[in-house]
Amino acid sequence: MTLPSTHAEKARYRTIWISDTHLGSKGCQSKLLLEFLKHIESEKLYLVGDIIDCWRLKNRWYWPQEHNDVVQKILRKGRKGCEVIFIPGNHDSLIRNYANMSLGNVKICEEDIHITAQGKRLLVLHGDIFDNVMRFTPWLATIGDHLYEFLLKLNRPINKFRQKFGKGYWSLSAHLKMKVKNAVSYISQFEEIASEHAKKQQADGIVCGHIHHAEIRQFHGIDYYNDGDWVESCTALAEDFEGNLSILNWHQLRQHYILEELPELAVTHNEGL
Repeated sequence: MTLPSTHAEKARYRTIWISDTHLGSKGCQSKLLLEFLKHIESEKLYLVGDIIDCWRLKNRWYWPQEHNDVVQKILRKGRKGCEVIFIPGNHDSLIRNYANMSLGNVKICEEDIHITAQGKRLLVLHGDIFDNVMRFTPWLATIGDHLYEFLLKLNRPINKFRQKFGKGYWSLSAHLKMKVKNAVSYISQFEEIASEHAKKQQADGIVCGHIHHAEIRQFHGIDYYNDGDWVESCTALAEDFEGNLSILNWHQLRQHYILEELPELAVTHNEGL
């Protein structure tokens, strides 16, 4: 995909996948997400789960104007002809009750098959069905979710301190996740199980979110794609008009579109959650 030569231009893709925005939580990078939605256009937009963090909202209401702006921007894309498909995740699982329905111009599905420009069949779902912790011990998943929220809170004072010394953004939770052996093993197992599931469904590949770890890999001839998240990495998966898929890291791309300077927040997509 060729980047625009001026800030006024927009990048255009055939398909965009985003997930794990966690609107309704303080960890959501809503300002950067809104920038992305304003500057990146696509014919089809997949919302691959955990778009709204109902877990957080149930315990404490948090919905600033920027979060509302993101929702309005997505709805506006639908009204202007973009095909918007919402596949709920575990944090917004209540919306699964409305599967096979449309709210406004947004179609709600439990999963979908996307046909790329090259004719490949990609199974699209959130991915929590592959998480044994979520499936069999939801109380343990809740504990882990609270721990992650605590680590996100620690990121703020740590990075304020780093900024005083001219250091870039560093994610404690991402660092710990990729250093803890069990976490790394979990990611690998998740990816392989997801790919095996796609093969059983006679798909050529699978697109999911859930683990906040953007990745493109291949397992036994099955293409595995994870679009990442908008809590830390700010990544999306994109298909160009030739059918090629790639990961977009908005921290890295925004300099081509945005004149305003923000503190450095870049994390590579393989740092994960």
